[in-house]
Amino acid sequence: MRSTSNPVFRNLPKQEGNGYANFGSGVAGAGQLGQQYGQPYQQPQPYQQAPGTTRAMTIDDVVTKTAITLGVLALSAIVSYGFSNADPSLAKWFVIGGGLIGLVLVLVATFANKMDNPALVLSYAVFEGLFVGALSFMFTDISFGGAGGSGMIAQAVLGTFGVFAGMLVVYKTGAIRVTPRFTRMIVGAMIGVLVLVIGNLVAGFFISGGLGLRDGGPIAIIFSLVVIAIAAFSFLLDFDAADQLIRAQAPEKAAWGVALGLTVTLVWLYVEILRLLSYFNND
Repeated sequence: MRSTSNPVFRNLPKQEGNGYANFGSGVAGAGQLGQQYGQPYQQPQPYQQAPGTTRAMTIDDVVTKTAITLGVLALSAIVSYGFSNADPSLAKWFVIGGGLIGLVLVLVATFANKMDNPALVLSYAVFEGLFVGALSFMFTDISFGGAGGSGMIAQAVLGTFGVFAGMLVVYKTGAIRVTPRFTRMIVGAMIGVLVLVIGNLVAGFFISGGLGLRDGGPIAIIFSLVVIAIAAFSFLLDFDAADQLIRAQAPEKAAWGVALGLTVTLVWLYVEILRLLSYFNND
């Protein structure tokens, strides 16, 4: 199974086999891709479940669990935004606390193989919602130097789900195939972005504005567009990982791990789109 840019998916149940597939719809095109890389395509082997365990995961499980996770995150974000609006001094604490706890929960889920734990996934949704709601307030409220108000948040939400839907169509139609080379390119781009962000942060301690990647100028706008593109393309790797789990008949509870991985990518994309919109609204 190909690796994915989303670390959450890496420790989910894996199976043998390779090739391209349409999300939740069989193995269309997989044989041709297998031959392209010099080896015959093999049908993914079913995930071995112990007798008496729950049924195999389906696309409906992925959709349902992802919708529940995003619903909890949205409710938490609304509460966080409301409290931040009532008392702006709370915003930074929601951002710091929610962001750090959310990160810890993702790391625990990833490295302790707890991605299929619904309590852990929903706890992440709650704390990440606190982070997203407060950060949205800070990006749009004039007391934090923001602009655009709730209208900008609505634009960011629509943009996020628009990109998500668009990349799902791209994946299903096979317009872009998820190959090992494509995976390496996306993972490499993500590492490059991470290095630049850290470098910009360190440079900020010595130079005003750091490397100019987050100051709202032309370089910052270009950088945000690049990051948005990388986040969008990483959805293809996430869809492919989820698709292979479905075809391998992974346990039903594995859908919670898929929901967690997709939510992590959606939050990343939303924050970057919101940041980009803030640059234009502050001009």
